[in-house]
Amino acid sequence: MSRYIIKVPDMSCMHCVNRIDKALSDMGLTDFEVNLEDKTVTLDSEKIAEILDVLDDAGYPAVVREN
Repeated sequence: MSRYIIKVPDMSCMHCVNRIDKALSDMGLTDFEVNLEDKTVTLDSEKIAEILDVLDDAGYPAVVREN
């Protein structure tokens, strides 16, 4: 599995964090970290394209941050 840091520029409050958390949980992910201060989601997964689609559908377009 690969570790990804996903930048979510439109995340601005705890409501956003909760929506992102719910969207990822609803797709079956359990081990991820949503960081409001950095506007990132960190996770290990092989489903990165699907995750980006789920975030976009939730209203939070995101990009994988280059390490």
